[in-house]
Amino acid sequence: MHLSFRSKAKLLAVSLMLLSTVTWLYLGVGDAEYGQPSKLKAPRDSPKSYSQQELEARLQVAEEDNRKLRLQLADLRSEDLEDGKGSSRDNSSHCEQRSLAQKCELIHVAIVCAGHNSSRDVITLVKSILFHRRNPIHLHLITDSVALNILGNLFKTWKVPSLQISFYNASELKPEVSWIPNKHYSGIFGLMKLTLTKALPSDLSKVIVLDTDITFATDIAELWAIFRKFTGQQVLGLVENQSDWYLGNLWKNHKPWPALGRGFNTGVILLLLDKLRMIGWEELWRVTAERELMNMLSTSLADQDIFNAVIKSSPTLVYQLPCYWNVQLSDHTRSEQCYSELADLKVIHWNSPHKLRVKNKHVELFRTLYLTFLEYDGSLLRRELIGCPTDGEQEDNQEAELALLDEEDPCYDFRRERLASHRVHLSFLPHYTASTDPNDVTLVAQLSMDRLQMLELICRHWEGPMSLALYLSDAEAQQFLRYAQSSEVLQSRTNIGYHVVYKEGQLYPVNLLRNVALRNAQTPYVFLSDIDFLPMYGLYENIR
Repeated sequence: MHLSFRSKAKLLAVSLMLLSTVTWLYLGVGDAEYGQPSKLKAPRDSPKSYSQQELEARLQVAEEDNRKLRLQLADLRSEDLEDGKGSSRDNSSHCEQRSLAQKCELIHVAIVCAGHNSSRDVITLVKSILFHRRNPIHLHLITDSVALNILGNLFKTWKVPSLQISFYNASELKPEVSWIPNKHYSGIFGLMKLTLTKALPSDLSKVIVLDTDITFATDIAELWAIFRKFTGQQVLGLVENQSDWYLGNLWKNHKPWPALGRGFNTGVILLLLDKLRMIGWEELWRVTAERELMNMLSTSLADQDIFNAVIKSSPTLVYQLPCYWNVQLSDHTRSEQCYSELADLKVIHWNSPHKLRVKNKHVELFRTLYLTFLEYDGSLLRRELIGCPTDGEQEDNQEAELALLDEEDPCYDFRRERLASHRVHLSFLPHYTASTDPNDVTLVAQLSMDRLQMLELICRHWEGPMSLALYLSDAEAQQFLRYAQSSEVLQSRTNIGYHVVYKEGQLYPVNLLRNVALRNAQTPYVFLSDIDFLPMYGLYENIR
């Protein structure tokens, strides 16, 4: 009778365990008292006792049997992969051989990010990548001016080793896609992944492209290694769409863009940039979009519709990734059919407008995974990569300065704090201060979590712009976000800049906080105040 790989593996594993257990019991090495192993002795009912040489010989035989069983198990795993279990269309990762990028190989990741909310989302995504990674990462961020200001300052103050950041101006790419009518909520930024062959450096040969609503549950090097499996004309690595959207049966008169079968989701893409440029990708997607727009009039899913229309015409361009590389929690999702065990999951994609409220039998586990990275202390991700060289001259200088400090100095804690690096997230919530009044004035203050209740009171007394620096942990920042979004008073104001300075060390950096708030005031004048002081009614107008 033919046994599956899993059945064979179980039989061998059981045999290995039984052989090891019998050997252990037989030799009597497991008999310990108070944590101390007893001396070797023959079984109590044994008709004869064995010499030390005989016991050692028997032990060698047992170890040799164990070794042969392990080799046989490894051979079975290899045979299973060669028989097609590791193919691109397989949805099971049972005993899949873990393939990683080469040690210290630089992994390139591209993300389109625009606006305040998207900037917060991308930080959670980056945390999940950095948590698992063992390779240096180069992030290529296509941003608008808002995201550039926020993320540029954040990564500058984050100082993560072996992490390179490059920014690209989304405004320069808008003419490439602005002619395409698009109904997707992401607007024009949802089309910009089509332009990456032009936007990214011409010497960059391959890149992983991610949506901002992605959470990694494994090392991104595993995904990067899949590039080695591309053959022939394959230039795009994509996961099949896990809803019926492109089948056109979700509602009456539903008419989706053309797609191959169920179509593909573009939340996770492997792009072979050099080959895409060789086949004239820019002209290819543009001609396809022009042709389909004559009938479709606009896109519904932004770049995803155009990618699928191209693949429909040229199926050989796509390499289908196993579905666990993009478990899609969209409306009408069939993602539960993607994985048989939760251990199979690699990437969670929150691509529903409802985000964390999506329906899935394992949604609580997914939500916990997401919230873990959302509130994870980003300072812990500053660890050096083992065995990989870094250009950490700044880190070396900081370590040298720390080594020079005298721990017996009464001011040691203060001197050490001067060398601390605080992550700074500017404009944590959307705000707009476009005043042209030459006499306008901004209230500047700083606070921690225990003074949060003062915000609504001050808002009632001061109707002008405010620049506030908040000293919070990653978890407290999320508590503040929930508080601000549920407060009618705070939600009614668009002229308040909230700038989060993340906690680091034991001291309260009052001068740093005040300076962050001062630097980000956008009026000619400022009014410095402690957060405990309540301005009198009308003070804003009187000062002006």
